[in-house]
Formats: sequence, structure tokens, C-alpha cells
Amino acid sequence: MNTDSAAHRGAGRAPHPFAAARPTTGGTVRRTLLRTALTGAAALGTGLGAARPATAVTPTRDTGPRPGTPAEALRELAAGNRRWRAFRERHPHEDPALRRTLATGQHPFAVVLGCIDSRVPPELVFDQGLGDLMTVRTAGEVLDEAVLGSVAYGVLELAIPLVVVLGHQSCGAVRAAVEAEESGTKLPAHMQYLVDQIGPAIDHGKEGDAQIDATVSANVRLVRSRLAAEPELAARIGTGKLAIVGARYELTTQAVHRLA
Repeated sequence: MNTDSAAHRGAGRAPHPFAAARPTTGGTVRRTLLRTALTGAAALGTGLGAARPATAVTPTRDTGPRPGTPAEALRELAAGNRRWRAFRERHPHEDPALRRTLATGQHPFAVVLGCIDSRVPPELVFDQGLGDLMTVRTAGEVLDEAVLGSVAYGVLELAIPLVVVLGHQSCGAVRAAVEAEESGTKLPAHMQYLVDQIGPAIDHGKEGDAQIDATVSANVRLVRSRLAAEPELAARIGTGKLAIVGARYELTTQAVHRLA
């Protein structure tokens, strides 16, 4: 992915590798049980009791080994997005042999927390396949306990080295939050929760479409900072085993670029 300054000039230079890390401790029995229950064997006729831990199988990738560091994961996503916007997608990791392998476990290399917008499916914009990404999608990348638990599961149980908070140009949830604040209107049902969560990111230094666009980026940064402040995630960031980055997808160019 590109940096802010290189948003529309190609992929830019790959980020430097992160420092070596120490393994984290604590909650081993609890995590083993959770891992077995949620990601064990799902083959027909196999009970949960026979499930294997999620890390027991590392599917063979047709483009090399699974990215094992934050920097490697970022490079893989950047390469996939370059293919996507050049209309040279590989649609990797969909063959019958890999599908059979994935029935016994998963080993994704990145968590992508993105918006529900139908124009921004992470597997497509990063040209990834089955078993590559763990995706969590909510309107405006809004966090709640289920989202936090899902991200933590990917990082702590599957040892995923990278979390990407992916916002996008022309986000309807962000527009709704800005317009609701201006009008004082309450949204129906659970949608008010979304605008309440996005509200602190609203950029009051701009107006109109410029305000909405600036708020898209500010919201990504806010969500990214909230995730990075979670104690167990912060511990892994401190050891270099995890990076949490913010990024934007531009609908007009199909490019993903990092937000500083």
C-alpha cells in the first residue's frame, strides 16, 4: 500500500521490516479451547471434539510461503492491490487442493477491518484468496465488542501479524454522521450507534464534501488508535509481532494507500 503522499503514484517503497519480537504469555488453556472450538476440522461427519488447532495446518501457497511479519504482510497486500488496479488479478488460492486443505485449518496473514460498502470487498481489492485474509466489516469501520473480539481472535489465536483498518472514499456512514450532526436528526434503530461512534472523528475545519472526505481519513485514524490501545494488541505491537495500520481505498483510482 502507498503512503499518504504517494496515494496516486503507484505502490511506493515497501515499509522497513519490524523489530524481532518475544512470544506473549498467558491464557494458554483458554486460548487452546477457543482455537479448537472455532477453527478446528469442519469436514463432514467430524465432531468438534476431533478438531485440530487452527495453527496445525499451513496451506501451501502458489506464490510462496505465508507472510510471517507485518512488513511481509504489507508487501503482499500492496502487490495484490497493484494487480487489482491494473486489471491483472490472479484470484489466487482457490484451487480444489487448497480448498481441501483449508477444511482442516486456516492460517490467514492479515485482518482487514473494513466498511460494509459493496464496492470495497477486501479480498478483491487486495487480490487475495481463500484462507488469506480474515475480514471484519461494519459500516464506517465502527467498533463494538464483537468487532474487538473478532480482531483480537485473529491476532492472539491465529498469530496474524497485521491489522488493516480500511476506510474508503465516499463513505455513506461517514456522510450520515456528518449530516446528522449538522441537522441534529436522530437516525432510526441501531444506525444512531454508528453515527455516535463516528462523531468524534468529524473534521470541523472543513465544509461540504471536503469535510466528509477529511472525516473518512480521521475516522480510520481514530479506529486504528483505539485498536492499538487495546492492552493485548499493544503488547504485540511493542514486541514487533503486530502492526495496526490505517488505509484508504479510492473508488476513483482503485488504489489503497496508507494513512500516516
